[in-house]
Amino acid sequence: MPAYGFAHLRSRRNHSDVIEYLERIQATLDPFAGRFVIHGPPAEVVEGSWPGSMVLIEFPGLADARAWYDSSAYRAILHLRTDHIEGDLLLIEGVGPNYHPAERARKLQEEAGRPVGPAVAPR
Repeated sequence: MPAYGFAHLRSRRNHSDVIEYLERIQATLDPFAGRFVIHGPPAEVVEGSWPGSMVLIEFPGLADARAWYDSSAYRAILHLRTDHIEGDLLLIEGVGPNYHPAERARKLQEEAGRPVGPAVAPR
Protein backbone atom coordinates (compact mmCIF):
# COMPACT_ATOMS: atom_id res chain seq x y z
CA MET A 1 0.00 0.00 0.00
CA PRO A 2 1.48 3.38 -0.90
CA ALA A 3 2.55 5.82 1.78
CA TYR A 4 3.22 9.52 1.63
CA GLY A 5 5.44 12.16 3.09
CA PHE A 6 3.21 15.22 3.35
CA ALA A 7 4.77 18.58 4.19
CA HIS A 8 2.92 21.79 4.97
CA LEU A 9 5.45 24.57 4.51
CA ARG A 10 4.18 27.76 6.10
CA SER A 11 7.07 29.98 5.16
CA ARG A 12 9.27 29.90 2.09
CA ARG A 13 12.66 31.51 1.70
CA ASN A 14 14.89 31.24 -1.32
CA HIS A 15 18.02 30.88 0.79
CA SER A 16 21.06 29.25 -0.81
CA ASP A 17 20.70 26.34 1.67
CA VAL A 18 17.16 25.70 0.43
CA ILE A 19 18.41 25.68 -3.17
CA GLU A 20 21.07 23.15 -2.19
CA TYR A 21 18.43 21.02 -0.43
CA LEU A 22 16.31 21.00 -3.59
CA GLU A 23 19.32 20.03 -5.68
CA ARG A 24 20.17 17.10 -3.38
CA ILE A 25 16.82 15.68 -2.17
CA GLN A 26 16.05 13.44 -5.16
CA ALA A 27 19.23 11.44 -4.59
CA THR A 28 18.00 10.71 -1.04
CA LEU A 29 14.60 9.56 -2.36
CA ASP A 30 15.84 7.28 -5.15
CA PRO A 31 16.97 4.35 -2.94
CA PHE A 32 13.49 4.26 -1.39
CA ALA A 33 11.53 4.68 -4.65
CA GLY A 34 10.26 8.06 -3.47
CA ARG A 35 8.78 10.46 -6.01
CA PHE A 36 7.31 13.92 -5.84
CA VAL A 37 3.56 14.01 -6.49
CA ILE A 38 3.01 17.64 -5.41
CA HIS A 39 5.75 20.21 -4.95
CA GLY A 40 4.03 23.56 -4.06
CA PRO A 41 3.47 26.57 -5.17
CA PRO A 42 0.50 27.63 -3.10
CA ALA A 43 -2.69 25.75 -3.88
CA GLU A 44 -6.03 27.14 -4.96
CA VAL A 45 -7.87 27.34 -1.65
CA VAL A 46 -11.58 26.58 -2.09
CA GLU A 47 -12.53 26.09 1.60
CA GLY A 48 -10.94 27.63 4.66
CA SER A 49 -7.45 29.05 4.51
CA TRP A 50 -4.08 27.55 3.75
CA PRO A 51 -1.02 29.59 4.60
CA GLY A 52 2.01 28.37 2.71
CA SER A 53 2.49 25.53 0.28
CA MET A 54 2.47 21.75 0.26
CA VAL A 55 4.72 18.92 -0.80
CA LEU A 56 3.60 15.33 -1.30
CA ILE A 57 6.11 12.52 -1.86
CA GLU A 58 4.91 8.99 -2.62
CA PHE A 59 6.67 5.82 -1.45
CA PRO A 60 5.83 2.16 -2.07
CA GLY A 61 5.01 1.72 1.63
CA LEU A 62 5.26 3.27 5.08
CA ALA A 63 8.47 1.36 5.88
CA ASP A 64 10.10 2.96 2.82
CA ALA A 65 8.95 6.43 3.89
CA ARG A 66 10.32 5.93 7.41
CA ALA A 67 13.59 4.49 6.10
CA TRP A 68 14.04 7.51 3.80
CA TYR A 69 13.36 10.00 6.59
CA ASP A 70 15.75 8.20 8.95
CA SER A 71 18.45 7.66 6.30
CA SER A 72 21.85 9.24 6.82
CA ALA A 73 21.63 10.79 3.34
CA TYR A 74 18.42 12.65 4.14
CA ARG A 75 19.50 13.56 7.68
CA ALA A 76 22.62 15.15 6.18
CA ILE A 77 20.54 17.67 4.20
CA LEU A 78 17.46 18.07 6.43
CA HIS A 79 18.85 21.11 8.24
CA LEU A 80 19.20 22.94 4.92
CA ARG A 81 15.39 23.10 4.81
CA THR A 82 14.44 23.26 8.48
CA ASP A 83 16.86 26.09 9.26
CA HIS A 84 15.01 28.33 6.80
CA ILE A 85 11.47 27.03 6.25
CA GLU A 86 8.86 26.64 8.99
CA GLY A 87 6.60 23.67 8.44
CA ASP A 88 5.35 20.23 9.39
CA LEU A 89 6.06 16.82 7.87
CA LEU A 90 3.81 13.79 8.22
CA LEU A 91 4.39 10.22 7.12
CA ILE A 92 1.06 8.56 6.42
CA GLU A 93 -0.16 5.37 4.83
CA GLY A 94 -2.49 5.70 1.87
CA VAL A 95 -5.61 3.69 1.17
CA GLY A 96 -5.82 0.76 -1.20
CA PRO A 97 -7.53 0.70 -4.58
CA ASN A 98 -10.71 -0.85 -3.13
CA TYR A 99 -11.14 1.75 -0.39
CA HIS A 100 -14.69 3.02 0.07
CA PRO A 101 -15.53 5.77 2.60
CA ALA A 102 -18.80 4.07 3.57
CA GLU A 103 -16.77 1.19 5.03
CA ARG A 104 -14.90 3.73 7.15
CA ALA A 105 -18.28 5.07 8.32
CA ARG A 106 -19.31 1.53 9.32
CA LYS A 107 -16.15 1.07 11.37
CA LEU A 108 -16.70 4.39 13.12
CA GLN A 109 -20.30 3.37 13.92
CA GLU A 110 -19.09 0.05 15.34
CA GLU A 111 -16.46 1.80 17.47
CA ALA A 112 -19.13 4.16 18.82
CA GLY A 113 -21.43 1.22 19.61
CA ARG A 114 -24.11 2.48 17.22
CA PRO A 115 -26.24 0.29 14.94
CA VAL A 116 -24.41 -0.39 11.72
CA GLY A 117 -26.14 0.18 8.38
CA PRO A 118 -25.85 -2.07 5.34
CA ALA A 119 -22.42 -2.76 3.92
CA VAL A 120 -21.42 -0.98 0.76
CA ALA A 121 -19.75 -3.16 -1.82
CA PRO A 122 -16.32 -1.94 -2.93
CA ARG A 123 -16.07 -0.83 -6.52
